[in-house]
Amino acid sequence: MANQLTTCLWFDKGEARKAAEFYASVFPDSRVGRAMAAPGDYPGGQRGDELTVDFTVLGQSFVGLNGGPNFRPNEAVSFMVVTENQEETYRYRNAIVGNGGEESACGWCKDKWGFSWQITPRVLLEANSSPDRAAAKRAFEAMMTMRKIDIAKIEAALKGESVNA
Repeated sequence: MANQLTTCLWFDKGEARKAAEFYASVFPDSRVGRAMAAPGDYPGGQRGDELTVDFTVLGQSFVGLNGGPNFRPNEAVSFMVVTENQEETYRYRNAIVGNGGEESACGWCKDKWGFSWQITPRVLLEANSSPDRAAAKRAFEAMMTMRKIDIAKIEAALKGESVNA
């Protein structure tokens, strides 16, 4: 059965393909698919302009719409990417920030198109939901001080060890 839910991301004119190609270069199980050209002239564009680009990121379907400057993304919607180790966590985060993006708190970052990403190590998710609520609180408090998530510091906080070392 074909995917019944595809997220449409609004980009400024001509940026959807650039974003799709960037995402596909960073994340596994990602690719750029077909494009749709405008069959006729329209307000702000003309016949033949690339209207949409289909793409997949981490196996999830998206369509990028070259809609123009009318709408901008904000932090109300973000993409959470669960990582397995420090290298993967830093690689994704650094790719996004290093390509014109910006870092934020708690492992969040924003790409150059304004979309927010939560680059989240699995250990952090497990720490924050630990049945040991004191350990979860320590891990959460450690996370709140970080821009880049440091797995070793999260693990130290879980154990009650100093995270300032």
